[in-house]
Amino acid sequence: MTDFSPLYRTMVGFDRLANMMDTASRLDGAQGYPPYNIERLGEDAFTIELAVAGFGEADLDIETKDGLLTISGRHDKQEQTNETREFLHRGIAERGFIRRFQLADHVIVTSAELKNGLLRVQLVRELPEAKKPRKITIGSLDADRAASPIIDAKKVSAA
Repeated sequence: MTDFSPLYRTMVGFDRLANMMDTASRLDGAQGYPPYNIERLGEDAFTIELAVAGFGEADLDIETKDGLLTISGRHDKQEQTNETREFLHRGIAERGFIRRFQLADHVIVTSAELKNGLLRVQLVRELPEAKKPRKITIGSLDADRAASPIIDAKKVSAA
């Protein structure tokens, strides 16, 4: 694991970025369960797909908070203890899990669907109007100057 604490001493105003790098280094260190895919569907659309065989909708929890998507799964312990099944081979993992994904700014979860043992979480990047590129029209400086009043520095300092 990499220690990012020296960055905090040399970065001014980038503490959010340093926190994200620190958090990302701790997320899912060597965890490989459950396996997942991240797919880009378009310029601003993504899907996270997790293989959650054996989990039902009631066993899964999806939450977003402060740009962190957390997907967790837990089997009901009482249901497992009531079963009297004898396995000759047990290859399907039924253990609980927590998967965390750091989301970029303005990325939100739009939907989630569980089908055929795959959990699909749809994400979309929605930029606010103020952040979207805008077209600047080229106009005449003379027309702009005529339309705007001229401020006299002497009158402003006297007031």
